[in-house]
Amino acid sequence: MAIADDLKKTLTDPTPLYFAAGTADLAVQQAKKVPDLIEQLRAEAPARIEAVKNTDPKAVQEAVTAKFAEVLGAIDPKKLGETAQDLALRGVGVAAEYAVRAKETYDKVAVHGEQAVRTWRGEVSAEIVDIAVAVEPEAEPVAEPVAEAADEEKPAAKKTTARKSPAKKAAVTAGDAS
Repeated sequence: MAIADDLKKTLTDPTPLYFAAGTADLAVQQAKKVPDLIEQLRAEAPARIEAVKNTDPKAVQEAVTAKFAEVLGAIDPKKLGETAQDLALRGVGVAAEYAVRAKETYDKVAVHGEQAVRTWRGEVSAEIVDIAVAVEPEAEPVAEPVAEAADEEKPAAKKTTARKSPAKKAAVTAGDAS
């Protein structure tokens, strides 16, 4: 039964759909920024290309070689094993932290997606109207809510009577006959 319950929960949970809707909405928001970024790159590109053209390849090669030699000289073979273990443990901690952050981000995007879906459906305006009615209620007849409350209580008021089993009926009938 647990598998069936898990499957039912998985198939009825709207969170993945809200996550997809939130991702799509965020993608559209970011896509709207693309023309501005293209204009910025178009303005900066000539200066960057000129800087690359004026760079001496031999100077870059010498700088990279010097940095490589510095890093290679700083390596201590004895501490390398300890450092590897330390980095592995840190990696596990960082992975756990990223998993928590990923779940939080997933939930935030799903909430954003739910709001986006409501906006697309026009439900946000309906909620605003509901809030406005709650803040400034109009004079409504009191009879309607009472009638609804009475309708809700009627099904709960029905009680079934316990039926006597045939053996008990026979016993009661035999007791009456004597």
